[in-house]
Amino acid sequence: MELYPIEAGHFKLDGGAMFGVVPKTLWQKTNPADANNRIEMASRCLLVVHENRQILIDCGMGNKQDTKFFSHYDRFGPYNLLNSLKNVGSHPEDITDVFFTHLHFDHCGGAIKRNKQGALVPTFKNAHYWVHQKHWAWATTPNPREKASFLPENLKPIEATGQLQFIVNEQKHLKETPFPFEIMLMDGHTEKQMLPVFDFKDEKIVYAADLIPTVGHIPIPYVMGYDTRPLLTLKEKTWFMEQALENNYLLLLEHDTGHELISLKNTEKGVHLDQSFTFEDYF
Repeated sequence: MELYPIEAGHFKLDGGAMFGVVPKTLWQKTNPADANNRIEMASRCLLVVHENRQILIDCGMGNKQDTKFFSHYDRFGPYNLLNSLKNVGSHPEDITDVFFTHLHFDHCGGAIKRNKQGALVPTFKNAHYWVHQKHWAWATTPNPREKASFLPENLKPIEATGQLQFIVNEQKHLKETPFPFEIMLMDGHTEKQMLPVFDFKDEKIVYAADLIPTVGHIPIPYVMGYDTRPLLTLKEKTWFMEQALENNYLLLLEHDTGHELISLKNTEKGVHLDQSFTFEDYF
């Protein structure tokens, strides 16, 4: 198995929304804000190459929305999904599976594109698109708080093509899966977020998605305002950190522009960042 971090683009989000009730004087130490109170965010996907499969985990927000939509997120930097795949020798037609941690637009938008006629079509025409069954039901009948994050143009075309596949097991830690990795299920951020867990070159790596989007979110009370069940996120992070410290997990961060792969340490003041690496340098 080979793993390749895939940079799908950088953007900005409101720092207050990203850190909930945590005061700005604290969160800006790790995530400095611009004049509009927005912090820098990455869309760091992951390509898993195993035997005859190429599995893409998340795929950024894509580029099919209009200028008004993107004006809210101030995209910046040189990265985009397809160029990053090309840089590691992959092509959209090579992708056999797209695995969504969840269906918020910044995690799944790149899976659907507009063709030359303006129709919405899958970016990866040969791929199965995987999501948890309960999350799909949650996303397609959204609550008012998350409705703006679940865009119909990202979801309906997946179902229409017949490429949609479901994970149905609801155990917290799934060790038997259709993939060459395990899955942890988390319900605090949104219903049935799925975190891939890899045994890779004698290390245990967790793709942290929106449980721990940046190093600034390592402290257990630092929970996003976007989370639908923040008290549950607290419990999930507590459990996860215990597992991470006990098993020496490395975390691959999806949204941190400055930190790609990190290790953790336990201190008198709780869990903190230990070391930060690029994936390429570490392996």
